Amino acid sequence: MSATAPMQIGLVTLNVRQLDTVSDYYRHLLGLEVIDRDGSTLRLGVGQTPLLELRGNADFVERNPRSAGLFHTAFLMPSRTDLAAWLRYAAKERIPVGGASDHAVSEALYLNDSEGNGIEVYVDRPRADWPHEDGLIPMSSDPLDIADILRFDETTAWSGAPAGMIVGHMHLQVGDLPTAEPFYSGVLGTDITCHYPGATFYGAGGYHHQLATNTWSSRGAGPIDPKTTGLVGFELILDSNEQRDAITARARTTSNTLTDPWGLALTLNTREV
Repeated sequence: MSATAPMQIGLVTLNVRQLDTVSDYYRHLLGLEVIDRDGSTLRLGVGQTPLLELRGNADFVERNPRSAGLFHTAFLMPSRTDLAAWLRYAAKERIPVGGASDHAVSEALYLNDSEGNGIEVYVDRPRADWPHEDGLIPMSSDPLDIADILRFDETTAWSGAPAGMIVGHMHLQVGDLPTAEPFYSGVLGTDITCHYPGATFYGAGGYHHQLATNTWSSRGAGPIDPKTTGLVGFELILDSNEQRDAITARARTTSNTLTDPWGLALTLNTREV
């Protein structure tokens, strides 16, 4: 899991027009709990660990789906048992699922929230089973054996977000990869783990990817309008202050909040006290 890697995704922040409707969606979909609310800002998470911050404003303009920003927020289940329990629950609740793939390194299902923000729910395959080739971790998009997952450990029922569920990775839409790669690999210090037509994947600590960028529907996109719905930014949790300082040095800044080439805010925090 990426929770053991030297870089993990923390809090993800979205602009939304209908705060309560979007909040209810994530609570129903994943069993996230309301951790705190301050006026039009609400945080959802697992236990006391916040994973999602929603900033509500009815005046936000609906995001153009071809703009830079979010492709999906990927919620990583702790085990295949948890994914199977969730999938049986989603089927029972008739929650629309837009896609499903076996990526060789993981098993994943795809949805959109009530304002069109992409979501992935997935579980990792054992690391020993991940393919490796020429220093990369090739990932495929093969059909997912949904029936096999539904039959897996049928005695376990879904009872809300399991302890240990995290945001495993963030997949982003960008204007072009030659601009994205020097930031998401060069500045952040990740390894490029996989090249896919129109997409690049970035991992730290041997993980298949904590970050990904693609141009599948956003080629040539310019900066994100901060008054639109969608992704505002996200937190990167690092192992050490030294790791954080190396990133800010490469970014030539003393700030712990970096801005990517399209205006997303990446906040660097560490596990060190």
